[in-house]
Amino acid sequence: MEQMTLFDDEEELTLFDIDEPEPSKAFGRVLLKLSGEALAGKREWGVDETTALRFAQEIAEARLGLGVEISVVIGAGNFWRGAQHPEMDRANADYAGMLATVMNGLALQDRLEKLGQETRVMSAIETNKVAEPYIRRRATRHMEKGRVVILAGGTGNPYFTTDTAAVLRATELEADAVLMAKNGVDGVYDSDPKTNPDAKRFRFLSHKDVIEKDLKVMDSTAATMARDNGMKIVVFDGVKVGGLEEILLKPSTGTIIS
Repeated sequence: MEQMTLFDDEEELTLFDIDEPEPSKAFGRVLLKLSGEALAGKREWGVDETTALRFAQEIAEARLGLGVEISVVIGAGNFWRGAQHPEMDRANADYAGMLATVMNGLALQDRLEKLGQETRVMSAIETNKVAEPYIRRRATRHMEKGRVVILAGGTGNPYFTTDTAAVLRATELEADAVLMAKNGVDGVYDSDPKTNPDAKRFRFLSHKDVIEKDLKVMDSTAATMARDNGMKIVVFDGVKVGGLEEILLKPSTGTIIS
């Protein structure tokens, strides 16, 4: 039985029976979780053109260059967060956020298709003039044909985050992993690396660790769903140039939760 260290500096806790992915290509089908804030770049709100184009280029290169089937669940924090509008009915505020994810989905689709990457936006809420309805088998067929599928509208239900939508869709679409793109953080740490220079990055974690230690990787509903369905989560720095290709080729450069 191979022993593998939990931290990068090979100290403290250990995990067992974790196999390193093949260096050629670790995954055949993935779901990329992008936050709305990631699309905003350094802007306070909206979509930053340079940032959106870079994400599109990296997704297209992963699809065409590595042959990975890719779907994307996108958030809406660059336009709207339902929880930040307590003056509104919570369900209405969440529905407004779902509409904002469709806006982000269309923005990303536009950049991808300008690069020649065929793309479909599928929505969990009815927006038939601008996006297809989400149908699991159709989404799978799009990916098999080489299209990038952008999944907007969250789960289609209020009170659920896009983190939960990401795990749900990845499970439905039989993805190998959910790739969680973070803003300037290359994995999960034992403390905030932005304030603590001695923070240690976890290389590997279990779903149980994330839930019981409340590590803030994703909300508890998403983490529990990932655990119950055996869905692998890989946390990486989505801001880093080339970060998507790097994590696809070598997931241990981020944090693997399995």
